[in-house]
Amino acid sequence: MTSQQSIAVDSGVYDDLVIGLVGRGIQSSRTPRMHMAEGAAQGQRIIYQLLDVDQFPGGDRPLQQIIDAAEICGFSGLNITFPYKIDVMPLLDGLSDNARAIGAVNTVVFKDGKRIGHNTDKVGFQEGFRQNMPGANLNHVLQIGAGGAGVAVAHALASLGVQRLTIADSDHGRAVALQTQIAAGHEGVTVDVADLKEMLDLVPDGIVNATPVGMAKLPGTSYPVSLLRPEMWVADIVYFPLETELLAAARAKGCRVLPGSGMAVYQAVRAFELFTGRQPDAARMKATFEAMTS
Repeated sequence: MTSQQSIAVDSGVYDDLVIGLVGRGIQSSRTPRMHMAEGAAQGQRIIYQLLDVDQFPGGDRPLQQIIDAAEICGFSGLNITFPYKIDVMPLLDGLSDNARAIGAVNTVVFKDGKRIGHNTDKVGFQEGFRQNMPGANLNHVLQIGAGGAGVAVAHALASLGVQRLTIADSDHGRAVALQTQIAAGHEGVTVDVADLKEMLDLVPDGIVNATPVGMAKLPGTSYPVSLLRPEMWVADIVYFPLETELLAAARAKGCRVLPGSGMAVYQAVRAFELFTGRQPDAARMKATFEAMTS
């Protein structure tokens, strides 16, 4: 199967698209179903493949080989997830303005012999937060994680109007680099850094887990649940499982919670547009996501 086979539909003739998701521990991803269902609703067949490096029968392969193989095999594009959102950037021919500003890529489009990287994570988190956390206190937010997804989330939080953003990461240098980037790009936001011990003394209004901790393959929490307070809100970018250990504990404490579903849906909405050149139905993609909740 290649991306050049075609089917005739009432609204025109669309090429089949072959798309992939590159990452580790992604067997529970709902992204393939969202893209395939939306394509079918618009009269286009989309074949979406999971390229889970943890499942390769021959073991690990270098990211360069994976990207090369997908392009050679006729893929139209790739979504990129943990842990490759930064590592993929040197392998591309160009970056969109938002990917360049954020410094991470989660969507790669193959077109006209070029590999162009985009970032749809920022808009994904931002839109999910706007729709599901109206009135949330943004005076002081603690973000745990400054990796590929964390960079996009920090930009989104700054754009949402956070007054003070504290970034904590096991890699102190990475946290400082993100601090510098956000401070330079968003006037009016106070950005500081705390190590994983220092963050325990903070009393933030909201907490965002922007690490992979909580995924099915990385169980646990990035923040001690004993420190959660009912007046806090807690957001997680992990969505498989949808109810992470952190969110379950926060909900039990009476906190407002934001699961990773919002970011997952709205980043896919923008990625679909990049892959196909057509506007997707966001509500329909959200409904597809929610239909898999069981």
